Amino acid sequence: MSNKVFWKNPYQTELHTRIKSIDDNKVELEETIFYAESGGQESDKGTINGFEVIKAEKSGKSIFYTLESASNFVIGQDVLVKIDWTRRYKLMKLHFAAEVVLELFYKRFTNLEKIGAHISENKSRIDFELNESISSLLSEVQAEAQSLIDADLFIESAYSDEKNERRYWKVEDFAQVACGGTHLKKTSEVGQLILKRKNIGKGKERVEIYIN
Repeated sequence: MSNKVFWKNPYQTELHTRIKSIDDNKVELEETIFYAESGGQESDKGTINGFEVIKAEKSGKSIFYTLESASNFVIGQDVLVKIDWTRRYKLMKLHFAAEVVLELFYKRFTNLEKIGAHISENKSRIDFELNESISSLLSEVQAEAQSLIDADLFIESAYSDEKNERRYWKVEDFAQVACGGTHLKKTSEVGQLILKRKNIGKGKERVEIYIN
């Protein structure tokens, strides 16, 4: 199991840790600030001792990092991990923004089914199974989401089940959502929100989320 420091402090950009295991060109760290893609949120980008991480992937409770070569490392070696903070912070903002928007759509449609989601550093998106257009709702949802963001509310992030690494975020009087992503401290960090609808086929709706 990898000790996931990115949950304890998602704002930490550097970490001194040790190599826990090596398998060909993949390494596991004792502790890590380097998020691996999960729940629609893309992986961080960064380096281990200056070597670029090509891929980060979860396996059970462990995270493995693929490098061009792991020949420079030995088990137990001290290493310095660095992440691309600009990218991470954008992902954090767009992840929270997407989940706020999702909660607002859930409040407007009974039994609404989410069929997809993706969070990149440029935009996030949510796909719904829905037989009516969301176009007429976009400005209303955007305004309500922006109001929550501008309220500068505290975002609680913690374990609901530490043994099984299940986590949640919570904004008082708004929602509590199961999520294992990296989360902001305050809603106002998101900034200005822009929502757009995209047609992805009959019976499906997509909302794209952008921030300024």
